[in-house]
Amino acid sequence: MKKIAKSDLSKLFAAIAEGSELYLPVKVAGQTNFAPYTADAEVDVDTLKTVKSAKDIFFPQSENLYTCKTDEEKNISITPEALQNENFVVYGMRGCDAKGMEVLDKVFLSEPVDSFYAARRAHGTVVAAACGEPEETCFCKVFGVDCAEPVADVVTWTVGDTVYWNAYTEKGEALTAKLADLLSDADEKAVEDEKAKIRAIVEKLPYSDLSLDKFGAGKTMELFDSPIWEELYKPCLACGTCTFVCPTCQCYDIKDYNTGKGVQRFRCWDSCMYSDFTMMAHGNNRTSQMQRFRQRFMHKLVYFPDNNDGMYSCVGCGRCLERCPASLNIVKVVKAFQEGAGK
Repeated sequence: MKKIAKSDLSKLFAAIAEGSELYLPVKVAGQTNFAPYTADAEVDVDTLKTVKSAKDIFFPQSENLYTCKTDEEKNISITPEALQNENFVVYGMRGCDAKGMEVLDKVFLSEPVDSFYAARRAHGTVVAAACGEPEETCFCKVFGVDCAEPVADVVTWTVGDTVYWNAYTEKGEALTAKLADLLSDADEKAVEDEKAKIRAIVEKLPYSDLSLDKFGAGKTMELFDSPIWEELYKPCLACGTCTFVCPTCQCYDIKDYNTGKGVQRFRCWDSCMYSDFTMMAHGNNRTSQMQRFRQRFMHKLVYFPDNNDGMYSCVGCGRCLERCPASLNIVKVVKAFQEGAGK
């Protein structure tokens, strides 16, 4: 266990950035999101949840895949984008977002492996931060996340004016060694007390005891045709906000852009809530908003567990509770089926 004074974090960030690119929560125009570190950035490591998760660093909202060009003799050249080949560090990822990376790993590291994502995962070191004061919208405990001790290469805890630092993997140990001049040895007692305090808060949160009994692997036939969906979906605006702030949504579209000098093929995030999602020449298999709404939550709570040894593709971060303009969210869906089963 190591420690550093909170007032010296700027020195820590500068030291990390000397050897590799550093991403961390940065406040811009009143909104905090993960961004590259610069000396003049307004670093905001105290924010509990960034607007978007750090998923964007490993699975960018938009990224080029390759470029096609035609020369004067009509010869076509195809140039793939280079894969990530430099090490980088992500500092300040919360436990729910770190768990979200495990979900994405199931998707992008399974055969066929997504080479762009795999390269970023191989070169990225994650420094997670325990949640000192979880909020009422948090329900990560329901999905097996311990926000007092996230799973990452390094975990930090802020206790008063001190930041405690503990490495858990080879990547974490390597980063810790590079920062040896700034980190000093620490007693673990303060951290153990902090963990106990955080877990006590979690137990008092309103959704920590949310039951998933009605969901999980093998529940497709039981839930798919439930009339509850017909009532639940009606306020949905199909805006896609829930999918864009979600740390585990992985749907994307592939598009071509004419640059005037060639064509760039890129991929960008997409949403199963959109009417043109996966649309083909014959139309769309999900032709109503009810079907699209059902797809999103059945995938999180039934289809993904079916195909991934029971793992849900929700991590209880609570962003959809905070951001949905129609007050629709996964908690409301779970509770509706619990109540419906009791009637």
